Amino acid sequence: MKRFIHYFILLWTLVFMTTGCEVVRWKTEHDQSSLEKEGFSKHQITLKEGGKLTYWEGGQGQPLLLLHGFGGTAAATWKAEMLQLSKKYHVIAPDLLWFGESYSDNAAQLSTQTNAIWQLVDTLQLKKVDVAGISYGGFITYDMMLTPERINKAVIIASPGPLFSDDDLDDLVKRAGINSPEELFVPNSGDDVKRLYDNVFIEKKRIPDFIANQIYLDYFSQWKPQRTQLIKTLPNDRDRIQQYDPKKLPQALIIWGQNDQIFPLNSGIKLSKYIQAPIIVLPKTAHGITNEQPQITADLIDNFLSSL
Repeated sequence: MKRFIHYFILLWTLVFMTTGCEVVRWKTEHDQSSLEKEGFSKHQITLKEGGKLTYWEGGQGQPLLLLHGFGGTAAATWKAEMLQLSKKYHVIAPDLLWFGESYSDNAAQLSTQTNAIWQLVDTLQLKKVDVAGISYGGFITYDMMLTPERINKAVIIASPGPLFSDDDLDDLVKRAGINSPEELFVPNSGDDVKRLYDNVFIEKKRIPDFIANQIYLDYFSQWKPQRTQLIKTLPNDRDRIQQYDPKKLPQALIIWGQNDQIFPLNSGIKLSKYIQAPIIVLPKTAHGITNEQPQITADLIDNFLSSL
């Protein structure tokens, strides 16, 4: 009997490993299918400068943009929130440039990302929108807030806006045991993906090597020069957006994880004081808030947007 059990486990392991390359793809297709079943549809616009921006759209009501962070896509980052919020809002969730199927012929920098989102807003003929962004998407959110006449309310999740310093980046590098920020955010292998996830989530993910390698191939292997440039040019964008008077920004809410290792909680507290916005801190939560606390995240966004 023991031999049979051992043989069965070995056989199942071999079968699973030979099909493991499809696990990540299956997850992607499952997420997209779930969205389509709830009325979401996937679209693409052509950018003025050349390139394409892919986005998901679903629901009715006040337009709400959801902007994902580095390394993700709209569906991978926001699926649960999209399904919940679309019951009350017109949800628009783009794949940022150089993620998913989106790209631009312009230089890889924050202003290019922001300009592409405004092109999407204009294409949809939306005069004013709500916007929520996590991590890198939070930087885009802040940049969009510099056009306050077109933003109703904004939600910034785990993103310090213009307040991160070079010392903050040095501290991040030390915490992650790397040589530069782009080494963390632009993985070169499955092992690098594991390291990124260990720094993003509260609990370390036990990811088999063959799954980590497939995640790398499907999510991180493309557009590496552009993604590297996005990280390298962010300090310049920080200096640009820091010149804007924070008193002129639209109404905002800040959400932060108590255990964030990418941008520690103190960064969120500083931003809260700087833009005079309330901050909600989620206990036992790290940087990947939208994946770790999707229902709470959606509830917080809804409560803030629907409040007077």
